[in-house]
Parts: sequence; C-alpha cells; structure tokens
Amino acid sequence: MEFLGMYHYWVFAVLLMIGFYAVVAKVNLVKKLIGLSIFQAAVFLLYITMGKVSGGTAPILPDDAPAQLVSNPLPQVLILTAIVVGISTTALGLGIVVRIKEEYGSIEESDIQEIDRL
Repeated sequence: MEFLGMYHYWVFAVLLMIGFYAVVAKVNLVKKLIGLSIFQAAVFLLYITMGKVSGGTAPILPDDAPAQLVSNPLPQVLILTAIVVGISTTALGLGIVVRIKEEYGSIEESDIQEIDRL
C-alpha cells in the first residue's frame, strides 16, 4: 500500500490525463481551452509537490543561526509566474475563440474545417 502514500502523484497523473484527453478528443474550442487549463494545473501541482521539503522552514535565517533544513522558495515563485502566464494564455485563447465565432458562426472544430473546405 505504499503507492497510496504518494497520492499527489496519482492526482497529477489523473489531472494530466483528463486535460490531455480534453485537448485531443473534444471538438469544442472552449472545452479544449478548459482541458489546457486542467493540464497546466496538473503540471503546477507536480512542480510544487516536488519542491516541498518535509520539516523544512522558510529560508530566513539570522547570520549566527545554526544550519537547519529549509525549503527552497524557487518552485513557488516559478509557479506564480506560470499561473500568470497561464491566465494570459487562456484569456488570449478565449479572445481568439470569440473572433472565430464571429467569423465562422461556430466554435466546433469540425464545423470550422467544413466551412474552410467550401
């Protein structure tokens, strides 16, 4: 039962598969964007959990303090940046979907491809 102790890796794998399935299998462009967001959230979860140190504290130490176990703040900072980039990407994608809807009258990938063939 040791594999259940690493439940965050299982959550990562499930979220990653759900997001990947939505991006690949769905024909609705909004659903594809939601799948991409789920995929990004899975990567964020993996990166943050890998950066966690059990028993670690914040790396704020006075000069005369003895050495102790500290957590690295870099993964959290990088994920904050990635969240901002992910939100921007999603907003841009939704803006493009709105323009596609105005141009083609649909946000279904198969309908757009059929209109392009004509």
